[in-house]
Amino acid sequence: MGVLRKAVILGLASTIQGLAMAVFLFPHFIPSGGAASVSVLLNYLLHVPFADTLWVMNACLLGAAIKWLGKGNAFWTMYCVTVTSVVVDAADPLMTGTVSFVFVDLLIGSILFGIGVGVLFRMGASSGGMDILALIISKLKGYSPGKTLFAINGSVLLLTGIVVDLKIILFAIACQFIATRILDIINKFDIRRSIPHVENV
Repeated sequence: MGVLRKAVILGLASTIQGLAMAVFLFPHFIPSGGAASVSVLLNYLLHVPFADTLWVMNACLLGAAIKWLGKGNAFWTMYCVTVTSVVVDAADPLMTGTVSFVFVDLLIGSILFGIGVGVLFRMGASSGGMDILALIISKLKGYSPGKTLFAINGSVLLLTGIVVDLKIILFAIACQFIATRILDIINKFDIRRSIPHVENV
């Protein structure tokens, strides 16, 4: 696959993920993953700034990505994180309220989030944060990437919910459950079998 084609596909997937977060999840204050929850937890307990926690976590995890997944993965992960951040920053000021009821937005946002992350994982990239850790464990141990990501994020989200606010975190865990199921479907989907073979005439 050419670099330009890969950049376009990963850019679109990152855009879908960013829109899912900014339009459907964040207006209801639903965390999109474990890294965000860790920053919430440390801010609540130790008053550590959100940005500092996220920066340190992503820096450490990107270092792990370089070691276990290769420099190429780390580069594409940085690219995807950048695109997602730009989309979230651009869409956030436009959101003056929620799109619909929390359960409707949760379902739509989770599906879109799962599609975005699923495409990234399928192409050997990630959206940063705990996704990197899940991708490393999945590659080294052969575990399902979706179930691995759900186990990691679910544990962190549950801990944060117990300490901070259980109601919002339960929504976040539901989001992770739906999104990671979509991720696994995309990861297992055989693209070649889905395209009819056409004989050359």
